[in-house]
Amino acid sequence: MLGFGSIGQGVLPLILRHIEIARDDITIVTAEPRGREVAAEYGIRFVEQAVTRDNLSELLSPLLRAGDFLLNLSVDVSSVALMKLCQERDVLYLDTVVEPWAGGYTDPALTPSQRSNYAMREEAVALREMARGGPTSITAHGANPGLVSHFVKQALLDIARDTGAPIAAPPPASDRAAWAKIAADLGVKVIHIAERDTQVADRPKKPGEFVNTWSVDGFVGEGCQPAELGWGTHEKALPADGHRHGFGCDAAIYLMRPGASTRVRTWTPLEGPFHGFLITHNESISIADYYTLRDADGRVLYRPTAHYAYHPCDDAVLSVHELAGKNWQMQPEKRLMTDEIVSGMDELGVLLCGHAKGAYWYGSRLTIGQARELVPHNNATSLQVTAAVLAGVIWAIENPRRGLVESDEMDHDRILEICRPYLGEVVGVYSDWTPLQDRGVLFPEEVDATDPWQFRNIRVA
Repeated sequence: MLGFGSIGQGVLPLILRHIEIARDDITIVTAEPRGREVAAEYGIRFVEQAVTRDNLSELLSPLLRAGDFLLNLSVDVSSVALMKLCQERDVLYLDTVVEPWAGGYTDPALTPSQRSNYAMREEAVALREMARGGPTSITAHGANPGLVSHFVKQALLDIARDTGAPIAAPPPASDRAAWAKIAADLGVKVIHIAERDTQVADRPKKPGEFVNTWSVDGFVGEGCQPAELGWGTHEKALPADGHRHGFGCDAAIYLMRPGASTRVRTWTPLEGPFHGFLITHNESISIADYYTLRDADGRVLYRPTAHYAYHPCDDAVLSVHELAGKNWQMQPEKRLMTDEIVSGMDELGVLLCGHAKGAYWYGSRLTIGQARELVPHNNATSLQVTAAVLAGVIWAIENPRRGLVESDEMDHDRILEICRPYLGEVVGVYSDWTPLQDRGVLFPEEVDATDPWQFRNIRVA
């Protein structure tokens, strides 16, 4: 296990619960002392040493034999370099994000396109041919990216059933065109990963402190990347600050501004309408790419717009506001909310919009109390991630020679079967909400009234 922050500490008890493995066969390698007491609690070897470009092979190769598993939950270590090492050594692999080497998210020497998740995903999927028939390497499979891709498939099947066009035999995950046709036939224009975290601690954020319910470094890193979204075929015009990348799958665009300073309108069943941050995420691109429908000549016939719409816990919102005011220079103190959380939940799901029934949210509503009862060393946010990590590890063990695999290409039924006991209330809810609801009351607004699902209506000006 590479990295042992909140997700590593939270997934360890799940691995020991669900996978038959001797504790002596697990080694944790991490750059920080944090979590040493948790490793000791379970009798797991703990190696405190940072992995760098220079020592990656020397440090990790002696620990990896053919048939082993490298579970990468680290930051600042190149996912692509690790996947290459695992292919060479015949080792299974899973990560929760395509991570660059340290500084890759914010390197001013790189163009915004070059430090985008789009570029990092392109570098990862370029390994497909080299990995074909080799050990399974699952890229970007946590809660989001990861679990939400399986939510999308279940949501599509639910909408098909409820609109009188049930899918009797869902196509295999490998049949991308068949799944894209389902989404196109249903008229899905927009897919939000719509999340509202309401967890509250027993003490408030203080000035000069960044507070979050999951990795502070991870959130700040992706928040400082360009805002990115999968770009649908129904969209009429690029935003004024929108750009195509000019290489790769062409399923996504980026905005010339950080995701943490870009807000969008979205909806979840308990919160109702809210403004979320358009934080870049791998699934915004992979979902748009996976659900692209092409004709025989390769021309794109259909693609949904897809993006994250994230309202973190209120203390994290204050932290982002302070961070932006300091021109994206990190606060001197960081705090990961764990034991001090006293109430709240993480409402995480996908919102599919534009079909015959309007909007449909499908996802998990997990409270802090439920999370603590289910698995130690977790809060509501982390358990949604760690359950999906566990499911991905099991899927890789069950499917060991699949080469490089993205979340959208995995069997959603099997993943949800493993995750569901740890997700609290899993629900699907229809809504008549649109981003034009209650607009223009106090001030006139420029909107496209002919199509509520245009991004110009969703984005907060």
